[in-house]
Amino acid sequence: IPVIFISALDEVWDKVKAFNVGGVDYITKPFHDEEVLARVANQLQIQALQNALRKEQQKSESLLLNILPQAIVEELKQTQKATPIQFEQATFLFADIVRFTPMSSAMPPGDVVDLLNLVFSTFDALAQQHGVEKIRTIGDSYFLAGGIPVVREDHALAIAQMALDMQQAIARFTWPNGEPLALRVGINTGGPVVGAVIGTQKFAYDVWGNAVNLASRMESQGEPGRIQVTTATYERLRHQYVLVKRGAIAVKGQGEMTTYWLMSRK
Repeated sequence: IPVIFISALDEVWDKVKAFNVGGVDYITKPFHDEEVLARVANQLQIQALQNALRKEQQKSESLLLNILPQAIVEELKQTQKATPIQFEQATFLFADIVRFTPMSSAMPPGDVVDLLNLVFSTFDALAQQHGVEKIRTIGDSYFLAGGIPVVREDHALAIAQMALDMQQAIARFTWPNGEPLALRVGINTGGPVVGAVIGTQKFAYDVWGNAVNLASRMESQGEPGRIQVTTATYERLRHQYVLVKRGAIAVKGQGEMTTYWLMSRK
C-alpha cells in the first residue's frame, strides 16, 4: 500500500526521513483536499502500473524457463548474457520412439501431436524429479543431460534411473491399434563438452562434444525396449545397477566398442 505522509513539518530532513522509511509522497500542511486526492490517485496508478510490469516480467521469466535451464535464466537476468561453459564430465541420454514414423503416418496430425505431448510431458516431469536437464526434442527424439548445466557428481546414476523410469512410463501409452509404444535408449558418460545458449531472437540451450555424439550412436544402434550404455557409463553404474554385456559392436565414427544393456537397479 503506498504511504503518503501529511505533516506540518516542512524541513528537508523531515521529508528525507519520511522517504527513507518507505513513504512515496509528502504533503505539508495546510493542504487542499483536491491536491491530496490527486496525489493519492497518482500513486495508485503508479502502483497499478508497477504490478502490471511485475506480472509481465514473471510471464517473461516463465517463458524463458520453458526453453532454457533455470541456471542459465538466472545468469541472463544478472548479466544479460550466458557464458559458454566447458564441462569435464557429464552423462547424456538419447531416446527414440520405436517405429514412430510408420505408426504415426496413419494417424491424424492432431492425434500425433497430442500423443507426443503426453509422452514428452511425462518425460519432462521425470526429468524434473531426477534433477536432469532436457536439452531438446527433435520429432520423436528426446535428449537429456545429467550434470549440465548444474554440476553434480552422480550424473550417471541420475540418468540411469531416468532411463529406467522412461521405459516404465512409455509402456502406459499405446498406438491406435492397441500396440504399446516402445523406446530405444542410449547413454554415454564423458567429456569435455561445451554448453551454451545459441541465438539472439530465438534462444536455445545446446551441448556439443564427442560424448554427446556417442550417446546418440548408442541410441541409434540399440534395440527396441532396451537401454544401451557405453563402457564409461557401465563403470559408473556397475555397483548399483544390473547390467548385461552386449559385446563388441561397430559404432559409426568410433570403431569397435564394447557396450552393455542397463537392466535394473540392484
